[in-house]
Amino acid sequence: MEPAVDLYPRHARALVADALADTRVVVINGARQTGKSTLARLFLSVAPPAMAYFLDDAAARDAAQSDPMGLVRHDGLLLIDEIQRVPELMLAIKFEVDRDPRPGRFLLTGSARLLGLRDLPDALPGRSETIELWPLSQGEIDGAPDGFVDAAFSSGPDLRIEPVTLNRTDYLDRALRGGYPEAVRRAAGRRRTRFFESYLADLVSRDLLQVSDIERPKELRRLLGVLAATTAGLSVPHRISNDVGLPMTTLRRYLDALELVYVIRRVPAWSSNLTTRAVGTPKLLFTDSGIAGYLVRMTLARAAHPLANIGPILENFAIGEIARQLTWACEPAQLAHYRDRDGYEVDAVLEYDSGDVVGVEVKAAETVRTDDFRGLRRLHRRLGNRFMAGFVLYAGTQQLSFGDRLTCLPLAALWQAAPR
Repeated sequence: MEPAVDLYPRHARALVADALADTRVVVINGARQTGKSTLARLFLSVAPPAMAYFLDDAAARDAAQSDPMGLVRHDGLLLIDEIQRVPELMLAIKFEVDRDPRPGRFLLTGSARLLGLRDLPDALPGRSETIELWPLSQGEIDGAPDGFVDAAFSSGPDLRIEPVTLNRTDYLDRALRGGYPEAVRRAAGRRRTRFFESYLADLVSRDLLQVSDIERPKELRRLLGVLAATTAGLSVPHRISNDVGLPMTTLRRYLDALELVYVIRRVPAWSSNLTTRAVGTPKLLFTDSGIAGYLVRMTLARAAHPLANIGPILENFAIGEIARQLTWACEPAQLAHYRDRDGYEVDAVLEYDSGDVVGVEVKAAETVRTDDFRGLRRLHRRLGNRFMAGFVLYAGTQQLSFGDRLTCLPLAALWQAAPR
């Protein structure tokens, strides 16, 4: 099933089409305002007789709650938008697809990780496929390949891209813009700021209340600010609890809720039997670097100050681009970070099921030093031939080899690289 072209062509479009061809229930999951409904609507015109219910509409929601079995009974493709609003529908959908197991029966969208919802009666095991829709990638915005992950494994340290002229200010501008389609369309400054303000207000007052008991909304907003100030850093609950003044039990519940609605993502620590000194604390990233930048009040003008700490924002931006690509990469890879008790760190570790590993370090500087490869060299020594390549992605323009399997590339390689 191939829909018409949307405003920003999404890599997920082909994934949804493939899934509808052989799977009974397809779920598009992701944060609000990422374009889930827009993407899902595109399939209505190519799968007649298709129907749609949008559960943010009160009348549709009441009908679904009153007669879930009647609502899901339909011969063609049925789109149900924001399915988490009426969890009771899941059992009705399960009954319907068990009765009629044809593929392409239901297309669901959700603004929360459905498997984690407390009121979800059934997750349709064996009957559904879930596709994550992140905010727009740089390649989706620019019409570029978005193939760094695949190219890193297929080309290794020989990966190269066309010459670029982007500098640190250009990359920071992209990071502060983020990937929400509405924010991308708006001019930098007051109009984009108003979008972020409205987004966070709706998040606290509505979205999070659907997935958790939020007794202290003011503290939750303060928590978001603290998390943004430490983005791309280790997520140490006791430290965060002290900074915000929340009990540990409340903090953990709030962090889980923020991850459920795709505001943050905790990147696990990576280790292997060969690296027994690894530290197991996860890193915390915002799924959208624009939101993180807004929360810490970072602007291009403030970033121009010599002491401005822009490294975490650019790291969040870069690792976020990698995480997006993992949803459409040719082979599945796991994303983690590495840090050991000897002080060696690698911002992103990508591992295939085969055990092959690619390491990525992100630097905000426009120059690269030998010492920037310190953590990558550590991984290489420990892993031997399992270590495919190590990259330092930075804000400069040169592409240089730094020894065995080690290369520096401009940050633009994230979206300009294409697998061979």
